[in-house]
Amino acid sequence: MTTATHAPSTPAHPTLNRPNMVSVGTVVWLASELMFFAALFAMYFTLRSTSSDLWAMETEKLNVPFAFANTVILVLSSVTCQFGVFAAERLQPRRTGGLFNVSRWGMVEWFLLTFVMGAVFVAVQAFEYATLVTEGVSISSNSYGSSFYLTTGFHGLHVTGGLIAFLFIIGRAYAAKRFGHFEATSAIVTSYYWHFVDVVWIALFVIIYFLK
Repeated sequence: MTTATHAPSTPAHPTLNRPNMVSVGTVVWLASELMFFAALFAMYFTLRSTSSDLWAMETEKLNVPFAFANTVILVLSSVTCQFGVFAAERLQPRRTGGLFNVSRWGMVEWFLLTFVMGAVFVAVQAFEYATLVTEGVSISSNSYGSSFYLTTGFHGLHVTGGLIAFLFIIGRAYAAKRFGHFEATSAIVTSYYWHFVDVVWIALFVIIYFLK
């Protein structure tokens, strides 16, 4: 009598762990956006190098503490966005406890808070624009006004686009019968975009409000 031993079967071809194509596509798109803002930075530095006296005069009209407080709001919104990502990775779309029990919040609650903070940032920036216009700084007033409104304005449009994306993700979470990896991936790539606009604003804030 003979006994046969069976070796564990192995697949004929090894399994490859391919990167998520949605994430890869988002990163590639953000790289193109980075080049766009790099062009705006180049425009700003070029104009400033040829009009240093104008820049010295116009930058005195900027309310740095006001802009700094608005920057803190946007940076903190990136933190709340990341907490929403953690909840999405746990496949937890909504809170499992009371409204004030922050530790039990889901993706929706964190993203709603992020949306509110982002909306506050845009509203404060619009108020700053209105104040500067009354002081004679408009997009057509001089080269400083043109560069200031183009750089910060395009960033504001990107923030607005991020707010629309948050509403889309939140609506999808409510509409989905089962919150799965597809919905979680959408939340994650949206966070990539939001972190990107936060980092770009930090660079803009330092260059426009602090760099002399």
